[in-house]
Amino acid sequence: MAEHLPLSLPDDPKLAANITHFARALRKAGLPIGPGRVIDAIRAVEVAGFTEKRDFYWVLHACFVNRPEHRAVFAQVFRLYWRDPRYLEHMMAMMLPAIRGVQEERRAEAAEKRAAEALLDGMLPDGPEPDAGEDETTIEVDASATMSGEERLRTLDFEQMSTAEIAAAKRMLARLTLPVKPIPSRRGMAALNGPRVDWRRTLRASMRQGGEIRDIARLTPRPKWPNLVVLCDISGSMSQYSRMVLHFLHAVSNAKGQGWARVHAFTFGTRLTNITRHLRQRDVDAALAAAGAEAQDWEGGTRIGSCLRAFNRDWSRRVMGQGAVVLLITDGLDREDPVALAREMERLHLSARRLIWLNPLLRWDGFAPRARGIAAMLPHVDSFRAGHSVASMEDLARVISRPEDVGEKARLIALLAG
Repeated sequence: MAEHLPLSLPDDPKLAANITHFARALRKAGLPIGPGRVIDAIRAVEVAGFTEKRDFYWVLHACFVNRPEHRAVFAQVFRLYWRDPRYLEHMMAMMLPAIRGVQEERRAEAAEKRAAEALLDGMLPDGPEPDAGEDETTIEVDASATMSGEERLRTLDFEQMSTAEIAAAKRMLARLTLPVKPIPSRRGMAALNGPRVDWRRTLRASMRQGGEIRDIARLTPRPKWPNLVVLCDISGSMSQYSRMVLHFLHAVSNAKGQGWARVHAFTFGTRLTNITRHLRQRDVDAALAAAGAEAQDWEGGTRIGSCLRAFNRDWSRRVMGQGAVVLLITDGLDREDPVALAREMERLHLSARRLIWLNPLLRWDGFAPRARGIAAMLPHVDSFRAGHSVASMEDLARVISRPEDVGEKARLIALLAG
């Protein structure tokens, strides 16, 4: 085992204590940090110095971050703890309800709420509020009409959730189902009161009875279940949404009786990765960890057109049989050639029975298809829906078998035409 030599620190090493508390906050926010990493961080800062904020940030980043999904959490905890002189006020505003006198001036950024929750651990009172004095006016609020905690969690944006809220949302997603109706098939199966006559079976039975037809055999269409093909964007702007959607897809992949023939899952950022076999593992944590290790472009750039071209070329004929339904989860923010992107989207649309696009940007009321990538993709989908919350996943389950559902496509196409 490696031995650490004693550090030559001042008599009152406040910086070492602050780094220790900072590491404790990161661990509370979900980063796997032990005492060894804290010692390494203190040593690294001692060697590199801490006169430059940028150098100090990246020294601690190198010591505490080893997974792409931890970058956003680290950045927010660092900003609140080391850089913002009013970090306590911001954190209190995010964690305490406005009824207690602290107003939230702005919406929490990505991972900011988890950072505040970690830094304020133990600072918020758990008990009831102190009684008002005789000269103070007591205001009673009727909360009977307010949403329950679960109802609020259903509509909360995945990007704005705290660590505890993410865990609760994952449990809700694991209970969701994604049922699908069978596809009409020309093949039949025997049925007592089927709509079609089975002449072959009827004549064979009559031959065993001297040519006399006594009973008419009937047929009913044999159910044919489609494949579900999921293309999930894991670029930097989609990372949190992608993790929640993949958690939901794991539950769909392992649920019985929902009707899907097979569930195929692909991730894409700068390249296309097939993670289907990983989602078949029963343990969700092991499945998503294996999928994350397989996809090397987490929180990277976005090349939607190139990845769709790779899918159409290498995988479309293998997985798009049985009248597949395709779920495309991306924000559509692509910098490649929009003409090539539109061509690949059209080819994907022609290969699928239904192409449903889930876009978390639809959470904004004023969303408009101004980006070139979104404008190129929108005409080639059957339905365009939001995908940023548990409620949006529930809506998807209700409409996935409705061919008449187009979501927000008609409204946005009208905006493009105007």
